[in-house]
Amino acid sequence: MKKIVLFDMDGTLTPPRKELDRDLVPALRELAKISDIGIVTGSDHNYVLQQMGLLMENSEIRYKLHILPCNGTKYYPPPQAATHSHQLAFEKNMREELGEMRFTAIMEHVLRRQSQLHLYNLPLTGHFVDYRGSMINWCPIGRNANDSDRKRFQNFDGKESGFRTDEIKSFKGFLNRSAIFDKVEIKLGGETSYDIYPKGWNKTFALQHFEQYQCWFVGDRCGNGGNDQAIYEKLRVHGRSFEVKTTKDTLRLIFDEIIPRIANDR
Repeated sequence: MKKIVLFDMDGTLTPPRKELDRDLVPALRELAKISDIGIVTGSDHNYVLQQMGLLMENSEIRYKLHILPCNGTKYYPPPQAATHSHQLAFEKNMREELGEMRFTAIMEHVLRRQSQLHLYNLPLTGHFVDYRGSMINWCPIGRNANDSDRKRFQNFDGKESGFRTDEIKSFKGFLNRSAIFDKVEIKLGGETSYDIYPKGWNKTFALQHFEQYQCWFVGDRCGNGGNDQAIYEKLRVHGRSFEVKTTKDTLRLIFDEIIPRIANDR
């Protein structure tokens, strides 16, 4: 059976919102000799291109590289020829799935909450809500935040307030009052944002593209409420999912465990 190792992007292959850790390229090149590689992320395709350009340029990797933005609700299979780039082969649409009234109610709630965040004295930088076709990404401090602003928010969230956890509880209360609790999920996305999408469109959605593969997964947000939790737990029962904290953890994991185990199973 063919193998594919699916990686989260931010915090796993890249520092948050940064480019690929260059030290990972040799490891991924070795992995590509015995397995396909997938990037399954809550980010949209344009962010994958910005952050993972080194992999797109590497001929030993790109023809084994599957790109799965928005939790796999969009799918770009490997190119078939040197002159080709990754092309969109599959896409879902949140607005169509939920219907206009439910979608609008969710957007209005998010925008209303965002307008109230000045009360918390947070750094607010712009580009707060990103509709990606199959999900909504809501970043309370804005995707334009610099490293200093992000660190300040993380300290506020983790050490001072539990802000994001409380906000998820509040959002679920809104879903319940709106009678759409069973239609929508919200998860922590990366270090500063939330991902909101139709029920079941978490990262396990990506697995349907690989029914003929043995799937492995590596991510950094595998705990309760994290956007890697569902796929991590699904594959953990087979011993093929791993939680990391940094890109250096990912590097060690590829060389010390994943490559030897896949090689021995061939």
